[in-house]
Amino acid sequence: MMRYISTRGGGEPLTFKQTVLAGLARDGGLYLPENIPQVADRLEAWRGLDYPGLAFEVIRQFADDIAPDDLRRVVEKSYAVFDTPEVTPVRQVGPVHILELFHGPTLAFKDVALQFLGNLFELVLGETGSEMNIVAATSGDTGSAAIYGVRGREGIQIFVMHPHGRVSPVQERQMTTVLDSNVFNLAVDGTFDDCQNIVKELFGDLPFRDACKLGAVNSINWARVLAQVVYYFYAAFRVQEQTGAEKVRFTVPTGNFGDIFAGYVALKMGAPIERLVLATNENDILSRYFNTGVYSLGKVVPTLSPSMDIQVASNFERYLYFLAGRDSAKVAAWMAAFKRDGSLTPGIPPDACFAAGRGDSAATISAIREFWTRYHYLLDPHTAVGVSVALDRLNESSAPMVCLSTAHPAKFSAAIREATGEDLARHPRIDALMSLPTRMEVIAADRAKVAEFVKSKLA
Repeated sequence: MMRYISTRGGGEPLTFKQTVLAGLARDGGLYLPENIPQVADRLEAWRGLDYPGLAFEVIRQFADDIAPDDLRRVVEKSYAVFDTPEVTPVRQVGPVHILELFHGPTLAFKDVALQFLGNLFELVLGETGSEMNIVAATSGDTGSAAIYGVRGREGIQIFVMHPHGRVSPVQERQMTTVLDSNVFNLAVDGTFDDCQNIVKELFGDLPFRDACKLGAVNSINWARVLAQVVYYFYAAFRVQEQTGAEKVRFTVPTGNFGDIFAGYVALKMGAPIERLVLATNENDILSRYFNTGVYSLGKVVPTLSPSMDIQVASNFERYLYFLAGRDSAKVAAWMAAFKRDGSLTPGIPPDACFAAGRGDSAATISAIREFWTRYHYLLDPHTAVGVSVALDRLNESSAPMVCLSTAHPAKFSAAIREATGEDLARHPRIDALMSLPTRMEVIAADRAKVAEFVKSKLA
């Protein structure tokens, strides 16, 4: 049976279902499987599967304590709500292929994982009759996708923190217009990193965590990453069919390192991936690391791509575990040093499969304008960050470049207007939000105040 261990080496190994409910390891580390399944010999059999069929095959490699029929039902239910049978279609646009990850209920890539996670929670909690109180932090899209994944579900309450005034108006309304009694939105006076730190501190307070039955939907939850692994296989297969290429490259706009880490897992499993190109905006702690070997804090800068306005990338610890040769003591020492000094120099070269670049606001606007003018295709600003970095690296290899499109442009209409001079980014689901009532609580960036609020809402 597949077992899961903490990146910092504490505690006993867990099963997949136990890992899903635990979220963050009790020693503060993140869970990873003891081994990465090798599937190179199955690629031809998987190539012709539809998205739900492929998702079932990939996820079952890691979730062997769930009955196959139950897992298939969870997967099929999760992806039946997407607005295209392909779930994550791939389109060639000019010199790149765009992997559209925004066809779920909240028009963001987080739906791919969080629809699955919501149904998975329901299955596992239903087996035990237990309850869960989810505490989450969002820089924009995780919050609404998580809310839509668990709204109205029995046995689950969700508390979502977002940085007050630092998410797009659409992202805020997607969260705060959900009035189900099990949903609580907290607008924190601070940055996303403040929100993320509060989540980690609450999970680190083990008596509070146990008493309040905390659960996690942020990408600290392994099931989030696992669900995202699937679309790397799916996109690679589709692009190979179109081009005949042996391998493909992916460019991934990222702030928290979760999405690109899913690509790294796919590569390690045997997916036909030549390179993973990491793209950041001005909040470039990750691109600086892959170009200099130094992981050091900077100040969070508000940008046109707010979901990436992050300095501390939670999932980076999972990569450090592999960089350290699976030495959990070394990872624990590195993370302690980073917490103390705000900087970390592992001294081990990053994997050669990674490259990294930075797409600032000017490059973002330029990419949106160019792709609309030349190809009549609208990029959201996060996707534009990735596309701008991808265009700089196209000639480094003959392998096709796939750019992850992480959100529908209608979620960031102001950036589209700035780039094109026109109000082009519309979606009926977004338009309908503007007249709905909202509910949220503005709260200080203070762990004790958030903990008090959570306790006050528990039955």
